Amino acid sequence: MNGTLEWIAAGGTMLAAGLIAADLGRRATGWGFVLFCAVAICWIISGLTSDALPIAAMNGVLLVINAWGVWQYLLNPKNRRKLEKLEELQERAELEVARELD
Repeated sequence: MNGTLEWIAAGGTMLAAGLIAADLGRRATGWGFVLFCAVAICWIISGLTSDALPIAAMNGVLLVINAWGVWQYLLNPKNRRKLEKLEELQERAELEVARELD
C-alpha cells in the first residue's frame, strides 16, 4: 500500500469527513456520503490488490453504511420533499431578515 490510489482515497476520506462535520446542510452532507462511497470503493480495490483484506472488509461495510447515508440525505422521496420545503422557508426567512435590516 501507499500508492496513488491510497493517497486519493485518503484525501477523499478527509474531504468527505470535513463536508459532513461542517454541517453545511442536508445536500452537502449527502454529497459527503457520496464521496465516502467513492473512496470506500477505492479502499476496497486497494485492499484486495495488496492483500490487505481487513481494509477491504471494513470498507465494504462502510460502503453499505454510507450508501444508506446517500439514500437518507439525497434520494429518499420523503426527505427530499422536506429538503425542498426547508429551502423555500430559508429563502423566505432570508428575505424577511433583509427587510428588517433595511
